[in-house]
Amino acid sequence: MKYTPEGGSIHISVKEYELFIRIDVADTGIGISEEEQAKVFGRFYRSPSVSRQEGAGIGLYLTREILAGQGGYIKVASSPGNGSVFSMFLPQKA
Repeated sequence: MKYTPEGGSIHISVKEYELFIRIDVADTGIGISEEEQAKVFGRFYRSPSVSRQEGAGIGLYLTREILAGQGGYIKVASSPGNGSVFSMFLPQKA
């Protein structure tokens, strides 16, 4: 939320598939360059473009670790100025 400017929006959707559940969190925020997309999941990583905002660079890292512990994963689709979509995948229970 902190990277979505006032007046922007955040949309959460859930889609169930046979083997997994996908949760998408889409925003109309600042977006992330292709070069930084893998880096944002690293522990304590903070983009130079957001260095003036509060944060420790731990949120997406922890999200990735929690999902991995449950047999899932997270990915991002984004471009600067066009927002981001974080997709989380969790396995269906057998």
